[in-house]
Amino acid sequence: MRALADARRPETDPAEWARFSARVEAEAPRLMSLLTRIYGAGLHLDTELAALIDLLATSWQQRPAELRALDDARLADPDWFQSNQMLGGVCYVDRYATDLEGVRARIPYFRELGLTYLHLMPLFAAPEENSDGGYAVSSYRAVNPALGDMVQLQSLAAELRANGIVLVLDFIFNHTSNEHEWAQRAIAGEREFENYYWVFDGREQPDAFEATVREIFPDDHPGSFVPFPRRDGSVPSRAEAERWIWATFHTFQWDLNYSNPAVLRAMAGEMLFLANQGVDILRMDAVAFIWKQLGTSCENLPEAHLLIQAFTAALRIAAPAVMFKSEAIVHPDQVVEYISVDECRISYNPLQMALIWNSLATRDARLLQQALDRRHNLPPGTAWVNYVRSHDDIGWTFADEDAAELGIDGFEHRRFLNSFFVNRFPGSFARGIPFQDNPKTGDCRISGTTASLAGLEAGDAGAIGRILLAHSIVLSTGGIPLLYLGDEVGQLNDPGWADEPGHADDSRWAHRPAYPAERYAQRTDASTDAGRIFSGLQHLIAVRRSTPEFSGGTLIGFDTKNLHVLGYQRPGPKGPVVCFANVADEPQTIAALTLSGLPATMTDLLTDARHDLRAALTLPAHGVVWLRGSESEQ
Repeated sequence: MRALADARRPETDPAEWARFSARVEAEAPRLMSLLTRIYGAGLHLDTELAALIDLLATSWQQRPAELRALDDARLADPDWFQSNQMLGGVCYVDRYATDLEGVRARIPYFRELGLTYLHLMPLFAAPEENSDGGYAVSSYRAVNPALGDMVQLQSLAAELRANGIVLVLDFIFNHTSNEHEWAQRAIAGEREFENYYWVFDGREQPDAFEATVREIFPDDHPGSFVPFPRRDGSVPSRAEAERWIWATFHTFQWDLNYSNPAVLRAMAGEMLFLANQGVDILRMDAVAFIWKQLGTSCENLPEAHLLIQAFTAALRIAAPAVMFKSEAIVHPDQVVEYISVDECRISYNPLQMALIWNSLATRDARLLQQALDRRHNLPPGTAWVNYVRSHDDIGWTFADEDAAELGIDGFEHRRFLNSFFVNRFPGSFARGIPFQDNPKTGDCRISGTTASLAGLEAGDAGAIGRILLAHSIVLSTGGIPLLYLGDEVGQLNDPGWADEPGHADDSRWAHRPAYPAERYAQRTDASTDAGRIFSGLQHLIAVRRSTPEFSGGTLIGFDTKNLHVLGYQRPGPKGPVVCFANVADEPQTIAALTLSGLPATMTDLLTDARHDLRAALTLPAHGVVWLRGSESEQ
């Protein structure tokens, strides 16, 4: 392949170049096939592939030696992320640690907690106020100056790696900020960069697309298109606009036009730049929206998957230590379509998250049990990222057909959950805040920290039990458990969230409070809520780390015959660990007959207590047990 031979630098080590070339030879036919399926056959694709290979070769030769060694190690151990030692944390740099140097200073605490995975929320240059929490990126090659610079990010990545912690960053594939260089050059009239986006003269094409595309943020702007700025940068009113640009989310987030292969190559360059800074995992934001086709919903189209596969193939060649994490808040059947060794090897598990909260509100574990039984197990080489809550709002993403099997009307049940979690339902313990609220229809999504949603803010006696129960599920069901940092000490909603510039219209800032210093100071004081939560979570984490059955993601459901008690088994070579969790506010019993297929006595790994299962098993309110039989009984 001439493009490859021409790209080699004289100083490149021959043995390393041979290994790189072998990866190119293995992946190039697949890349060509993907480009053909995305863009159609044509001689120009040879040129596109050659340009892409040249980009990959240049990027790989710029890759630091330490990261090339990491590539080799992870190629030799492709399931490195499946370990029961894995524990994730996520935070905003500015809110949790002020800046990148502040994050570095918190590494000793991360080690105390047991983190092996740190997701720093978007930290790139972005518009100062309306940045959608950093998801409107103005440059993937520049850190927000208030947080630091790219040299500091690269140094932080290296120090995290030296402490056994992988770095996770968001990579927003669907759109850029309207302040990005590409966008500014499009505004200036450069046709090449106009073609990086979806820009139309007049309303004919926008109207045709909007006939089948849903509005995501109607409060921000109607439809999917906004007026394209004049060359002087001024933005005409909708009535005066002559040109329109696609903006699925906010007016300042412009969708990229992947029907132009130059965009794929340009974004691959940005992706590989970040990989070479030491990023281990890239979270792909809004992956469902990246391909547009007239007459469709422009969500979850086949080409979206092909594009992700092409980016994955590029990583396998130039930075194989790096992998993708998907985020697709869509129907459960569509979420799993993005999870494979050829696309995203790990994925947020929004269904489990939503159904944990559903179980706590209803005191009924059946929907969550059904999801674990049917929708948990994934293809080999992939894993869930399980979490109690994230930076985002909570949406009720269960499938209506699943709910109907249990006699639950999905529409009405979502209305109940929305009412419950924003304290509009009598007796609710939750103190959530509505996001995108529509009082007429009862439709909204939910903002709130774990502690505020679980009842701690309301002073409910069951709050700490609920917090620990919820985290016990994400720690024991397989995959990578993820904590929103600060929740491990019971941080509450920020009462002043709306007072900060640019935040008043986005209630999600309520559950992104500043570092709760007082609660962290109390984490070793067992007389405080923070101390009880922290010590309880530390114990759960320690037991997980000492339980090899919690590696990987294989799970077998266990029907407890009690709608309040969740049950599942994590297989092991000497028998399973059996997990039960009581989501009710009162003690619940699993009958002896139901347990008769298990060993007569089993030991709770959390307490070392031995349980005689022939005499039934009673769990206290919000009680959790992780049971293992002795070797002689298995």
